[in-house]
Amino acid sequence: MLNKQGLLGLLVSLALTAGCSAPSTHLGYVSLPESNAVAGFRINNNSAKFTPIVGSPYPTGQSPAAVLVHPSNQFLYVANRLDNTISLFKIDSNIGSLTEVTPRTNTGLTPSAMVMDNGGKFLFVLNQISSTLSVYSINSGSGALTPVGSPVATSPNPVALAVTPSAKFLYVVDSNLALVFAYTISSSGVLLSAGPPFATGAGPTAIAIDPNEKFVYVANTAADTVSIFSLSPSTGALTLVSGTEFLTGTTPISLAVSPSGTYLYIANQGSSDITAYSIDASTGVPTAVSGSPFSTTKAPVFITSDPNGNFVYVLSQTGDSVSALAVTSDTGALGGAAQSASTKVSPASMSVTK
Repeated sequence: MLNKQGLLGLLVSLALTAGCSAPSTHLGYVSLPESNAVAGFRINNNSAKFTPIVGSPYPTGQSPAAVLVHPSNQFLYVANRLDNTISLFKIDSNIGSLTEVTPRTNTGLTPSAMVMDNGGKFLFVLNQISSTLSVYSINSGSGALTPVGSPVATSPNPVALAVTPSAKFLYVVDSNLALVFAYTISSSGVLLSAGPPFATGAGPTAIAIDPNEKFVYVANTAADTVSIFSLSPSTGALTLVSGTEFLTGTTPISLAVSPSGTYLYIANQGSSDITAYSIDASTGVPTAVSGSPFSTTKAPVFITSDPNGNFVYVLSQTGDSVSALAVTSDTGALGGAAQSASTKVSPASMSVTK
């Protein structure tokens, strides 16, 4: 039998264990350009059940495109294409609701894509119409953005960008030229060209980097292929793996890499399915996952992985929805839609908390 002191110790221990247990849910935010809003969901880590957050959807600027959660899970950034601004929202740590912090931050013309380094020090914004890159330092306490120098000119019609987790290199995709441009990132966030661009397949529209910084993936929408490049850790130079491109479904439009870097998922808008590859950690050579391609919601427009690697989330352009597909951890295969939620209008982008 426990004495009073022993009982007290047991209760304290149980309380500490409960306080240190992993959260059972995470948060997901989806941009809704037609509604000028962002929808918020609480997502169960095990079942992927979507529960709308109180007050959702939240007003943004006009035609919100990219959304991005800060690594601290305290802030959400939204690129407003028609306003040429970025909205900063504070995330309520208890319920996940959003409160906008004004004034909004000015960008170049038509900010359409954003990326952030793993440490949350810098925000990189692609301004499609003005063909520039804006760089902002992020205040860790308030989330406020401060421009780093002047916007950097890119080639005409940039469509996508990606940053290495360590924030050493930034890559920008030019759809018309079918090229990937590389930049080095200084400790202060300044961008410098890293040399000549790298050729990819026809009509590239999406790019992703594996979390181990070994490979870069580009979806070639007009060619129905994906290009896989190995990444030089010293120079940022890209080398096409096996000297060739790899087949996808029709009109690949978005990419997701599993948190482990083991699997690559490609959302094919034209064929309404997902091509899945397992990636050799040494060579980058892909092997089709058994059962690939996997059927999904009609006309997928965006795909991302959940923070635990248990699901991939898919946005449907014509189905006005967000869906979760379960990942079989040892094979990378995708199951049926475990859960889905209506967005009421066409969604554009999604970001989730860690």
